[in-house]
Amino acid sequence: MNQKNDNKSKIKARVYKRYPLANILIYNGTTILHFLIGCLGLIIGYNFLCCNLGYIFGIIYLIFAFTQMYIIMPLTVCPNCVYYKMKGGLCTSGMNLVSRKIAEEGDIKNFGDRAKGYLSHNKLYMAALFIPIIGLIPALILNFSIILLILFLIVLGLLMFRFFVVFRRTACVHCSAKYRCPNAKAMGIVGD
Repeated sequence: MNQKNDNKSKIKARVYKRYPLANILIYNGTTILHFLIGCLGLIIGYNFLCCNLGYIFGIIYLIFAFTQMYIIMPLTVCPNCVYYKMKGGLCTSGMNLVSRKIAEEGDIKNFGDRAKGYLSHNKLYMAALFIPIIGLIPALILNFSIILLILFLIVLGLLMFRFFVVFRRTACVHCSAKYRCPNAKAMGIVGD
């Protein structure tokens, strides 16, 4: 019976040409908060090391995270997305608008390439989400504090919120590109 309900929810999901502002704010707000709190956690977690290594780790992470999301994605993924070409279209991240200004149009057939290769955008994106979680585990062991534990739990909570709410309720489920997207297939939002 659950599979019947899952299939009904997949069929009923409205596909957006223009995502509502609330969905865009949820997506980007979750992303930015994850990156900032992850950075803060790394800074606080490794502040006991010499040479300001906590700040170095945190700032390097923050630069990496924002670069992969707000520069690499519009340069390499968005040009191949249906939202790039869609007149009046606005994707869940809004990066299709940025992409039109900084990148040449790609080929929609190449959209799935976002998951191919060791340094694919998907792998960079996942790295940006998991680095603070993995990085904070040793910091919690070596430099435990309640604040650090709270930051760790917030970042972990944001990751779970992204996977179970943002992707499944406000972003991917409504995406016009979901039928070509390896992420949507991997999450079971669309079948093979």
